[in-house]
Amino acid sequence: MGTTARFLHFPPPLPSPPRPKPRPLFSLLRPSLALSPNSPLPYKFPSLTLSLGPNHKHLALPPQALSKTSSLPLPPFDLDLDRVTPLAVCKWSAVLAIAIAAVKKAVSLVLNPFFWTYFSWTWIFWPWISAAALAAYGLLCFRKHSLGRASILEQLAVVTAAVAWLTVVPPAHFNGFLEGWPVVLFFVYHYFFFFESSVRRRLYGDLYARPHDTKWDVRLPGPFQVGFAVLVLVGHWLAAYEGPELHMISGGWANAGVWALVAVTLFMRYHSVLYLANYSEKVVVPTAVVQFGPYRWVRHPIYASTMLLFSLHCITLRAPLSLLFLVAVCLVYYGRKAEFEEALMVESFGERYTEYMNKVRYRLIPFVY
Repeated sequence: MGTTARFLHFPPPLPSPPRPKPRPLFSLLRPSLALSPNSPLPYKFPSLTLSLGPNHKHLALPPQALSKTSSLPLPPFDLDLDRVTPLAVCKWSAVLAIAIAAVKKAVSLVLNPFFWTYFSWTWIFWPWISAAALAAYGLLCFRKHSLGRASILEQLAVVTAAVAWLTVVPPAHFNGFLEGWPVVLFFVYHYFFFFESSVRRRLYGDLYARPHDTKWDVRLPGPFQVGFAVLVLVGHWLAAYEGPELHMISGGWANAGVWALVAVTLFMRYHSVLYLANYSEKVVVPTAVVQFGPYRWVRHPIYASTMLLFSLHCITLRAPLSLLFLVAVCLVYYGRKAEFEEALMVESFGERYTEYMNKVRYRLIPFVY
C-alpha cells in the first residue's frame, strides 16, 4: 500500500531521449546551409507588407523568381587543419614577419624628417654603374658622329655624357649624393652648348650645319684638343674635390650674384652667336666685321662665354684654386686659337679688322686680356 502511494505521488522518471552522436570538431568548420521554402528558419522575421503603386508594379518579382531566390547556397569555407604541417606554419610565419618588417621600415622612412629634408628634386643618387654606362654610350655615339652617321638623339647623347661627367659625376663621387648647384649647372650646360643649333633653327628651320669653306674651321692640332679636353675635365673634378660638402653651401639670397652671373653667361653666348650669324654665311663664314653686342667689349665673346661658364662651375662649388686653374687653361688654348682666327680675319678684311682690333683691344677678358 505504501509503495503504491509513493508511486502515485512520485511517478517514475521518463526515459531520456537518445543523445546525438558527437560530431568532430573540424567538421563544424565546414558549414553548408541551404534555405528552401519548406525548411524551418532558426529565426522568425516579422512579416512585412509592401504596397506598390501603379507606377511601380513592374518592380515586383513573380512567384517563380521568389521560389528560386529562396534557396541561397553559401560558399563553402574549407579550413582543413589536419593538413597544416609545421613546415607550412614556419613558412607563412616567415612571410608574415617579413611583411610586418617591410611595413614598419616604410612607415619609419616616411616619418623620418631626414627623408623629407633632403629627398627633394635636387637630391639624386648617382650610382657609378649609371655614370659608366652613360659614358660608354656617349663614346659610341661620338664615334658614329666622327664617321658622320650619328642622329640628332645620338649627338644629344654625346653632349649629355660629357656634361654629366663635368657637372654631376664629380660632386656625386665626393659627396655621395647631389643637390643644389650641380643639378642646376647640368641643365645650364646643355642650354649653353645648344645655342648654335637653336640659331640655325631660327634662321634655316632645322638644326643641321651647312656646307662651307673649311678654312674657317679653325682648329688646333689634335694633341692640343685632347689636352684641353682632359685638363677641363680635371679642373671640374678638382673643383668638386676642393669645394665644401654640398649641404654646407648656402642658398637663398646668398646666391643672387651667382644667378646674375648665370644670366650674363647665357645672354653673352646667345647674342654672340646670333650677331655672328646675322653677319655670316651659314653661321660660319663671316661677311663683315661684327662690332655689335658683346663684340664691343671683347673680340672673341664666344670663347669668353665658355671660359665664364667653366668659371661659374668653380664659383658655385666655392673652389677658388680650381677657378684659377681652369681660367689659365682656357686662356692658353683659346688665346692660341684666337691668334689663328685673327690672322684669317686680317687676311679677309684687311684694314677694317685692324681698326676693330685697335678699337677693341681685349681678346677674352675685358680690361685684362
